Parts: sequence; C-alpha cells; structure tokens
Amino acid sequence: MDRFALCRALEAARVPATSYEIADCPGRHLAADRYFLDGHEGDWTVGVHERGTRQVFERFTDEDEACRWLHDRLLGGPPPVTPAPGEPAAPHPDPEALQRRADDDLEAALTELLRGTARKPGEDPPESGPE
Repeated sequence: MDRFALCRALEAARVPATSYEIADCPGRHLAADRYFLDGHEGDWTVGVHERGTRQVFERFTDEDEACRWLHDRLLGGPPPVTPAPGEPAAPHPDPEALQRRADDDLEAALTELLRGTARKPGEDPPESGPE
C-alpha cells in the first residue's frame, strides 16, 4: 500500500479527512489534532499532531509499513481484503472513537517521554525484570 492508496481507502471508509494528514494527499482541511504520515523514499514517520506539536510514534524505511500502521490506527485493524460481490462492506469508523484513540496514544507517548523511557527509533522496548 502506498500513501495514495491509503488516502483512497480512508476516504472510502469515510474516515473524516480532518483526522489525518498524509504527505502528498491534496485537499485536506486539517484539524488542530490529527494523525500524520510524512516522509519520502526510505524515511517515513507516523504519529500525532496535537496542539501545534508533532509526536512521532514510529519510523519506517518502507512506505507500505508506514501506511499500514496509520490504517490500523484509524480503522482499528489491518487493511481489509476487498469484499467479494454481495458481501457487506466494513462498518464506518466512529470519529469520536478515533479522537479518543489519538488522545490516548499521545498521552501514553508523553508519559513515556516524561519518565525518560521513550524509545529511540529502531530501539527495542525495555525488558521488565524482577522488582
């Protein structure tokens, strides 16, 4: 999946266009708080833009992986397989649920930063040992 296919998939699923910002997808009226996907060949970032600040959650070298990450965040699962003729389409996402999830993700990331446990890109999460 590339960013243009992701834009089409989100539009088809009726995800509010104000909920996300994707590089090179034109015609967006952006909300103050939104998910984003930005980058170029070999360097893709995804995260949340809130209150004028971008918090990067993940970095990818592959556009497909970055797009699938954002798709999962906005629709609550991996990109669907196109339904066969006569099969029902997937339900439309709840905009309020999307906003709550973005808020929760940002709060968790900020908490990690304040505790000094934030991971650097490509770093494995810390292992919890016995206390």
